[in-house]
Amino acid sequence: MLFDFERDFAGSLRCIPMIARQKLDIIGIKLSLRQWSRFTREERGQLADLPCESVAEQAAYHALVAHLIATRSDEPLRHLVTRGLEAWRDAAQMPDAVKTQAQADGIAPPTATQWAALLPLQRFALVKLARSRHENENFVPAMREFGLLHDKGAFSNPTAVSRAHTRLPN
Repeated sequence: MLFDFERDFAGSLRCIPMIARQKLDIIGIKLSLRQWSRFTREERGQLADLPCESVAEQAAYHALVAHLIATRSDEPLRHLVTRGLEAWRDAAQMPDAVKTQAQADGIAPPTATQWAALLPLQRFALVKLARSRHENENFVPAMREFGLLHDKGAFSNPTAVSRAHTRLPN
């Protein structure tokens, strides 16, 4: 599953899509874009498509990623510090990072009801985009895509509008 806001940079799988990022976070592996780019297109697609919910699926996913890093990359496997990264799992509590990013973009954050109604991958994407230093320009498009932002009167800050529609070259 690719979100519309990531189709132009992740649709070709040259960048790591949110669905794969979520799985990598779940298994605790930090994968660099350089490592990702060393995988074949089929391997990248497999990492986007494979399930990673049960303990057995997570173990198999971890083993596959570790194998791909070892065989395709000259960089070591790096573990991700997962403490605090799973805030997206809690449908009852929106992380402060999402509220802060919405405020920075001059938009209203999701309400508690809206946050609770989001799919786990949507919550993950908002948290990831809110915490990202180089991708938070996709936060507003993601909010719009998830039905949390409506164009009419959505922006109280005109600068946020221009930032939200400006994409940096990859």
